[in-house]
Amino acid sequence: MQTQTSSTAAEAASAKIPPDSWLERRFRLAQHGTNVRTEVFAGLTTFVTMAYIIFVNPMIMAAAGMDHGAAFVATCIGSALSSLLMGFYANWPVGLAPGMGLNAFFTYTVVGEMGYSWEVALGAVFLSGVLFMLISFTGLRQWLLDSIPRSLRFAMGAGVGLFLGLIGLKLAGIVVPSEATLVAMGSMLELPAALAGLCFLMIGVLSHFRVFGAILISILTVTFIGWTAGIVEYGGLVSMPPSLAPTLLAMDVAGAFDVAMISIVLAFLFVNLFDTAGTLMGVAHRARLERPDGSIEKLSEAVRVDSTASVLGACVGCPPVTSYVESCAGVAAGGRTGLTAIVVGLLFLVAMFFAPLAGMIPGYATAGALIYVAMLMSTGLAHIEWEDYTDTIPAIVTAVMMPLTFSIANGIALGFVVYVVLKFFTGQFDRISPALYVLFALFVAKFVFL
Repeated sequence: MQTQTSSTAAEAASAKIPPDSWLERRFRLAQHGTNVRTEVFAGLTTFVTMAYIIFVNPMIMAAAGMDHGAAFVATCIGSALSSLLMGFYANWPVGLAPGMGLNAFFTYTVVGEMGYSWEVALGAVFLSGVLFMLISFTGLRQWLLDSIPRSLRFAMGAGVGLFLGLIGLKLAGIVVPSEATLVAMGSMLELPAALAGLCFLMIGVLSHFRVFGAILISILTVTFIGWTAGIVEYGGLVSMPPSLAPTLLAMDVAGAFDVAMISIVLAFLFVNLFDTAGTLMGVAHRARLERPDGSIEKLSEAVRVDSTASVLGACVGCPPVTSYVESCAGVAAGGRTGLTAIVVGLLFLVAMFFAPLAGMIPGYATAGALIYVAMLMSTGLAHIEWEDYTDTIPAIVTAVMMPLTFSIANGIALGFVVYVVLKFFTGQFDRISPALYVLFALFVAKFVFL
């Protein structure tokens, strides 16, 4: 029955598309049971669900000292080029943009806490992207994925979420410093904190009812409220894009060749690697890209694009660019081919002309979005094996120490060290892969000598 339904959908789609057209030959629309109109709407859906990044990422990158206008254009161009490459090369309905969590790690840990310049931090992003490409274009990718314990993979995603949540709460003024208790509750009577809370709650309610573009609607609504209250200054909506020159090819790769940067590069690599794997697997399942034998159509090409995207992003001035799970919204709207991703890429190019609007978005509006995204990322803790304490404890250490040390790299390093120690001294030698021993030695050396 399912085969008959798929066949009928394919026939209906092919009836509207000339079989000798370039679109049909390039994207095989009829084979995937779709058509141009559906793909365009799916691309619009994906773009709207992830468009918040064009407001959030420049604000985070500006906090690292980067030019806000250039960071805005870099976000749009990095996302556009990567999405277009995904569409043309891999023929997957996946949009790409700078990764949430990794951008906060870039600004607040590598630049803010560790004191590196943003140029050196971009150099680390570039190096992690090159390593990701080497892994993706060889057999190392699967070997590395299989080497890292499942519990730590989920813990890394959840920990990044908790780290991102702390950033959002801090930006909103909901959590403030305290000499007595390190952190304390801020005053919710302050308008920025109240509006950040409102943005978070709006996103939650609208998402529950599956409202199209819930995050974007909430950010713009709260910005409008701030404007009516006189705490947001209107700067226009449309203009020519700002110059990209301040961030174009500005990465300091030589400066990133520092022993102290090893854990930073590995943090960018690991989080990007596992986030990509989870996102692409989820999209493949929903887009029916799985073959009868269980393999996934053009998965290698999709992973290669994702790894290349990080290098492209660093060149224009972005933290690691990665596949977005919000692409599932476009897949739910019928997107099945790379034409969906191409529409996303083109819309990111159009978005460059809305720089004045991006400059108006206040920190408390993006903070609400950060907190919401953080909650979603933290759900990975549900997949940890809670029965085995030698799995549970390292996972908790990984997730909790990221926000508590204000560093994704420290959380990953501590989690790996604890995992190897517990498994070794409980006699579970078969659970420690050669890669884990190498990483254990690197992370111990980091804590001892750096």
